Amino acid sequence: MKIMVTGGAGFIGSAVVRHLLNDTAHSVVNVDALTYAGNPDSLASVSGSPCYAFVHADIADRAAMDRVLAQHRPDAVMHLAAESHVDRSIDGPAAFIQTNIVGTYTLLEAVRAYWLTLDEAGRSAFRFHHISTDEVYGDLHGTDDLFTETTPYAPSSPYSASKAASDHLVRAWLRTYGLPVIVTNCSNNYGPCHFPEKLIPRVILNALHGKPLTVYGDGSQVRDWLYVEDHARALVEVLTRGAVGETYNIGGHNEQRNLHVINCLCDLLEEMAPQKPDGVLHYHDLITFVRDRPGHDHRYAIDAGKIERELGWRPRETFDSGLRKTVRWYLDNPEWWQRVLSGAYHPGHLSS
Repeated sequence: MKIMVTGGAGFIGSAVVRHLLNDTAHSVVNVDALTYAGNPDSLASVSGSPCYAFVHADIADRAAMDRVLAQHRPDAVMHLAAESHVDRSIDGPAAFIQTNIVGTYTLLEAVRAYWLTLDEAGRSAFRFHHISTDEVYGDLHGTDDLFTETTPYAPSSPYSASKAASDHLVRAWLRTYGLPVIVTNCSNNYGPCHFPEKLIPRVILNALHGKPLTVYGDGSQVRDWLYVEDHARALVEVLTRGAVGETYNIGGHNEQRNLHVINCLCDLLEEMAPQKPDGVLHYHDLITFVRDRPGHDHRYAIDAGKIERELGWRPRETFDSGLRKTVRWYLDNPEWWQRVLSGAYHPGHLSS
C-alpha cells in the first residue's frame, strides 16, 4: 500500500515511518508541518528510500491536504499529527485546539472528499487510522482497574480534551458519512528520538548535564510505558488487519510510578555513563521534588487484551529491556539530541 502518515517527523510518527520502510513492502508519504517537535533528523536513515516522499504541510490547510491526496493518492491515512505535551497545553491551549481539533476536522473533510473519488474497490479497501492517547479516559482511582475500549471519556487537561474531541470527530465521520475509520488509544511511549521535553529523555539528558531531575509532587503518579517500536508494529497491524469502526487500546504492560522510572534511569546511567558531570557524586542526588502539575492524573493503565486476542500483537520489550535500549540510544546518538537542544535540527532555526 501507499500510506499517508501525518506527523511522520514526530516521535511516534518517525518510528512508524521507519518501521514501514525498513520492515514492510509499503511506501510512505509523510506529511508534517515541522513544528518544534518535528525533527527531520529522526528520519535520516530512511529519507533516501525510493518508497518515501516528504511533504511539508499543515493538516489544518485544506488546500494543501487536497493537493497531497490528489497527487499521491494513498490507500490509507495514518493520522499521528498532534500537539501532545500536557504542560504546553496548560500554558497555551490554543495550539492544541487548532491542531488536534481543527486540524483533524480539516483532514477528515479532505480525506472524505478524496475517498469519494475512489472506485468501489478503492473505497472499500481504504482506511483512516486515527492514533490517540489513553489520557482521553482521565485517570484511574483504583489499583487494579484498567482502561478498556469502552471506558467513558473524562479528559483532564487541554491536551487530553482536544484529543478526546478529535476521537469523537473521527467516529462521527464513520457514523455520518461512512468513512472507514479505526481508532487506537495508546499508553505513554518511550524510546529513540523522543523529544527532550518528555519525562524519560529529559531525565537522561539533565542527568548527563548535571541538572536537576524534577519530580512533580511525590512522584507517585503511575503510567503504563510502551516502547515506541512496539507501538509502531501495533499500529501497522491495526491498519492492515483491524476492523473498520473498531477501537484498539495499545499498552506495554509496564505500570510504573514516575519516581521509580527516574530511579531506574539513574541506576542505568550509573552503570552505562559512570563519568559524571563535575560536582555530581551520584545521579540520584540530582532528583528534585517540585509542586505538582494542575489537574495531574494519578494513574493510567491499559487493558490491551483486545488487540492481543484479535490481532495477535504483544509488546516485545519489557520495561527493563526497553529502558536500557533507550538509555543506550541517547548515549550513542549525542549528535541527534545536541542538535535538538541547540535548535539546529529545525528548518525554522536554520533560516532565521
